[in-house]
Amino acid sequence: MYLSEEHELIRKTVRDFAEREIKPVAAELDEKGEFSIKNTARMGELGLFGMCLPEKYGGQNMDTLSYIIAVEELSRVDSSHAATLAAHNSLGIKPIMDFGTEEQKMKYLPRLCSGKELWAFGLTEPEAGSDCLGTKTTAKLVDGYWIINGSKCFITNGAVDISSGVTVLSVTGTKKDGKKEFSTIFVEKGTAGFTRRSMHNKMMWRASDTSELFFDDCKVPESNLLGEVGKGSGIMLKTLDSGRLSIAAMGLGLAQGAFEMALQYARERKQFGRPIIKFQVISFKLADMAAKIDLARTYLYHACWLESNDKEFGKESAIAKLYCSEIAMEVADEAVQIHGGYGLMKDYDIERFYRDQRMLQIGEGTSEIQRLVIARKIGAV
Repeated sequence: MYLSEEHELIRKTVRDFAEREIKPVAAELDEKGEFSIKNTARMGELGLFGMCLPEKYGGQNMDTLSYIIAVEELSRVDSSHAATLAAHNSLGIKPIMDFGTEEQKMKYLPRLCSGKELWAFGLTEPEAGSDCLGTKTTAKLVDGYWIINGSKCFITNGAVDISSGVTVLSVTGTKKDGKKEFSTIFVEKGTAGFTRRSMHNKMMWRASDTSELFFDDCKVPESNLLGEVGKGSGIMLKTLDSGRLSIAAMGLGLAQGAFEMALQYARERKQFGRPIIKFQVISFKLADMAAKIDLARTYLYHACWLESNDKEFGKESAIAKLYCSEIAMEVADEAVQIHGGYGLMKDYDIERFYRDQRMLQIGEGTSEIQRLVIARKIGAV
């Protein structure tokens, strides 16, 4: 129902690229905790950055599902590369496209579709994750410039060499009801008072860039405001709605890859004189995995259809993110179980998949927050 010949071509193209160029180096990059500028550039050459943008801004003018399939296929092989693509497209590029002025779009978007530059979205802080109202980073307008002070953490694509900037959620005042007023502001690499530091020793997504960002009287022009003053919360929430679809796609792709590994291993591994896939307990595990993956894919594609057709999709994106991330956990866990002791060894890719899936229940809103969003959408809170 949802897939066209163009969608299938995108799947084949991205799968071939991932198998040929990412899979051979994924384990080594993970072990070293090394970001691949080369592979990021190749993703840009394939047109994977800015896939949904109009051609005038350097995009491919594709629909949401095309992009989600690309993230899914990268995750089937390696979550780190998928995280780079997902964060750049959903959190970096999309807010600029949705809320930027024409001048801002022409300034940033063509560069950010090339694969030669990345952009981040600065939301999370040491004391502000699920509770975004706890944001302490401030921006004050003084003589035509925003003066920004504060810090951000766990920011994807924030500090690698090709990261050219970040959209920062900042407190810019106080509303009449006493609540904080939030605005979003561009800060480019090299701006005085802006420093960046990559975070290492991660359990997951070790070949993607996760960073801490620091702002010490960081001064940027007033024109760096994204959207309107005081509209930052709305920009953030819309950005997260779309971002949840990409995290769901990462969960779906990871589950598919883990399932395929388990299926192959079960066919090759022999116990008691026959392949373990011939034992009902194993075949039923694989059947359950396949059923969960198909259900996750159908629902995620439905949510993508809603967004592409300008229909309300906030509840559906939260459900897709929740379900796909938890299916990734369940499928990866069963895949390790089927591998037995070998599933715990770095010689087998399933060990990396098992680690990578854990982020999916935390990033872009925890599973608990997704349940809260859904509860509010159905009038239960």
